[in-house]
Amino acid sequence: MKYLILAYGSQRDYDAMSGRPTSGGPTWTPEEFEAMGAYMEKLNGDLAESGELVETRGLTAPVHARRVHQRDGEIVVTDGPYAETQEVLAGYWVVDCDSYDRATEIAQRLMHVPGPKDAYGDAVIDIRPIAESRHEMDL
Repeated sequence: MKYLILAYGSQRDYDAMSGRPTSGGPTWTPEEFEAMGAYMEKLNGDLAESGELVETRGLTAPVHARRVHQRDGEIVVTDGPYAETQEVLAGYWVVDCDSYDRATEIAQRLMHVPGPKDAYGDAVIDIRPIAESRHEMDL
């Protein structure tokens, strides 16, 4: 079965990874950012080698996002940035693996990404099974 693994962050996290000072969070060094990238490449390589990786992408900072929503029946388009504390989707993995538990193991590897102390203190990752048809939506 395929699973979508969603990693969340905030504009503050992106700023910190870029080496910009943030309020209340650690500022990354270039070496820490490189170590994080190397870890992600190793994880993705391992998943590709096992045949479990379908797709993965990191998303740009929320400051580059645009949101389309409705307010009082009108369509409203809003550009970023979002408030610093708002969680946004930072990246995703689509994996094809044997079980929900295996998808959870993969997601747990993401919790071991290197970075500055306390960089991931409130990290959140969601795992969602991907329905292959409307009959699997379990509404």
